[in-house]
Amino acid sequence: MTVYADNAATTQMSDSVLKAMMPLLTDIYGNPSSLHSVGQIAKEHLEAARETVAECIGADPKEIYFTSGGSEADNQAIRSAAYIGARKGKKHIISSKFEHHAVLHTLDALKKEGFEVTLLDVYSNGIVKPEDVANAITDETCLVTIMTANNEIGTIQPIAEIGKICKEKGVLFHTDAVQAVGHIPVNVKDMNCDMLSVSAHKFHGPKGVGFLYARKGILLTNIIYGGAQERNKRAGTENMASIVGMAAIKDATDHLKENAEKVTAMRNRLIDGLKGIERSRINGDLEHHLPGTLNMCFEGIEGESLLLLLDAKGICASSGSACTSGSLDPSHVLLSIGVPVEIAHGSLRLSISEYNTMEQMDHIVKSVPEVVSYLRSISPVWERIKKEEK
Repeated sequence: MTVYADNAATTQMSDSVLKAMMPLLTDIYGNPSSLHSVGQIAKEHLEAARETVAECIGADPKEIYFTSGGSEADNQAIRSAAYIGARKGKKHIISSKFEHHAVLHTLDALKKEGFEVTLLDVYSNGIVKPEDVANAITDETCLVTIMTANNEIGTIQPIAEIGKICKEKGVLFHTDAVQAVGHIPVNVKDMNCDMLSVSAHKFHGPKGVGFLYARKGILLTNIIYGGAQERNKRAGTENMASIVGMAAIKDATDHLKENAEKVTAMRNRLIDGLKGIERSRINGDLEHHLPGTLNMCFEGIEGESLLLLLDAKGICASSGSACTSGSLDPSHVLLSIGVPVEIAHGSLRLSISEYNTMEQMDHIVKSVPEVVSYLRSISPVWERIKKEEK
């Protein structure tokens, strides 16, 4: 049995999306910037896709800018707000310690340009406190950027409250909603956000395409120069097939409730079956949480070994730790919520979708304890932990 439980990394493209994309790869091949009829037919499909994604998040089509994905959308949103603020003499940005690296690395680059960055704590439950945002805002603050849902531990942030605070204080608010759209209700008006980032491959769409929602009146800064596409704000001939494929967002939002119920039931099966493993912990608040994400740590083992042995059993998952340039670095997300370094190394993220089955969950519940037990049996770290326990 093969179980794909890494949907937070990417999802399987749906049959309906592939079907919708095919004409754009064959018959409807025109450049939407061309004035002739073949180009204008392509443009009709481009604008229809813009209307679809706008409707699904409660936006106006003119507020949607297609990008290559969430990372580009994050970069453009953050840089735009930063430079808007700089023109007014405001160069302070607020974010959180467990943002995606597309946000954190952009902020690092802006610090080299003279911007001040405050990274808020997220506490053991993995949730940013709105009052911390309010207390951090100063007269110099030009932007607050807080993700809607965390990509590793799945916790959902109080975005509407944070957005309301920003609106009251006249500060632009951006949210990386890459993990949220298609899985929980997302409406830009209800969330009080000025900008929002989305990536299609997180909800059964194609890779390499996403969009940035930017409220009317926000002057975006170009990060790609060239032609006049996307209302002069994102140069380059549009990736038409993938943009049309991003209409997968409508399938996801139309079936949001039923998918969430199915996925939550499977996630709860995982929790019930795995929470009894000795010296294990579930990371993040489970009440304010994405339906399909479960992140756990197991003391005395390494996450990479766990992944490889699970893969041998047909289970595709991911870990909070990663090998970078030959050194093992624990997840910055887990460290930000207070997980000790030695425990953070033994992390496992299981992220499921409506394509999974309860039978597959049973396979995971059977396999994970077996692998954990085996790894601990050959681990000197686990032996030391047990000695100290005695």
